[in-house]
Amino acid sequence: MRVLIVEDDKILARTIEQCLSDKYDIDKAYDGEEGVMYAKQGIYDAIILDIMMPVMNGYEVLQILRKDKVYTPVLILTAKGAVGDKVQGLKNGADDYLVKPFNREELLARVEAIIRRTTGNYGNNTVEFKDMVLDLNSRTIFIKDEEVFLQGKQFDMLEYLVNSKNTIVTKDQIFDKIWGFDSETTTNVIEVYASGIRKELKKSGYDKYLKTIRGVRIYLVLDKGELA
Repeated sequence: MRVLIVEDDKILARTIEQCLSDKYDIDKAYDGEEGVMYAKQGIYDAIILDIMMPVMNGYEVLQILRKDKVYTPVLILTAKGAVGDKVQGLKNGADDYLVKPFNREELLARVEAIIRRTTGNYGNNTVEFKDMVLDLNSRTIFIKDEEVFLQGKQFDMLEYLVNSKNTIVTKDQIFDKIWGFDSETTTNVIEVYASGIRKELKKSGYDKYLKTIRGVRIYLVLDKGELA
C-alpha cells in the first residue's frame, strides 16, 4: 500500500515517513500544489495532509481533490488544533484530523482506520476477487483450495489490480503505485510481471480476467471473462 505525505517541513515529513515506512510505501510532496499533482495520480491508499503550506494550503488541496472526484482518504495532520479548524477540515472532505505533536502509534492507527473504512475491510486483512483471496499479512494467495505462488511485486501488482477491479488502470498508474516515481527502472518491467502473473493464474483459469488493451497499454480486472 502507498501513502502520500503532503508536508512543507522536510524534517517532519521524514519523521512521518519513518513512522509509516515499515508498513507502507511512501511518497512526499512539499507544498499544496505538488500535493494535488501527486494525489491526482490515483495510486494512493491514504494521504496525510498539512494545513499551513506554501503555494496552496491544505484546505484548498482538499477542495480541489474532492471537486475533481479524488476520494482517497485524507488524514489532516496539523498544528492547528482549534475546534473551528477541525470542523473546517472535516467539512472540506477530510476523513480524520490529528493535531501535532503526534504519537507514532496513534498516527499509524488512524491511517489504518481510514484505509479500512474506505476498503470496507474490517475483518481479516484480505482482498478478494471471485474465489481468489489475497492474505495481505501472510502474502499468500488461494483460489479455492489451490495456492497461487506470486511473490514480491507480482503479489503487489495483483493486489492493486484486484483493489481496482471494474476500473481502468493505466500502465503508468501501475508503475507509480508499485515501483514509485523515483524508480530507476522503466514501465517495460510491467509486461514481464504481468506475464508471470498471467502464467500463474492460468493454472486455475483466472488468467482470462486479466486483460490488456494493446496500443493504449491498459490493464484491468473485470467481473466477467470478457471486456465490457
